[in-house]
Amino acid sequence: MIMLRELSDPRLVGLPSITRVKVSDDLSIADIYITVMGTPGHQTAALNALKHSASMMRIMLTKKMTLRIAPFLKFHIDEDLKKELALQELLQKVADENAEIDRKRAEAEAEAQANSPEQSSATEQVPSTQQPSTDH
Repeated sequence: MIMLRELSDPRLVGLPSITRVKVSDDLSIADIYITVMGTPGHQTAALNALKHSASMMRIMLTKKMTLRIAPFLKFHIDEDLKKELALQELLQKVADENAEIDRKRAEAEAEAQANSPEQSSATEQVPSTQQPSTDH
């Protein structure tokens, strides 16, 4: 809420979102991972603005949460999210390729089945109409 309401830095154009927070065991440091919509330049500018405002946010956090000591805030761009999105794109590409292969295979099978009745009817022998001979 502090980032949204109380920071008025013009570098915060892309509306940063907190994706995860890691707090050290002794609660002295909080690593805050963010994503920012926009170009890499917007992301860097937003990260710099948050880093610049970290001490002010720490003071506000201490007052709002009635903490004796608040952790130092360290902001980072969440690279894991970028990796996750790239992995999802690769999985989608594989799924699309598999769907195309399945479609071609189904077409080939349908064509083979369409051709097989024609061949089987041409090769079928017509039953003979010969009557048994009677030798008296």
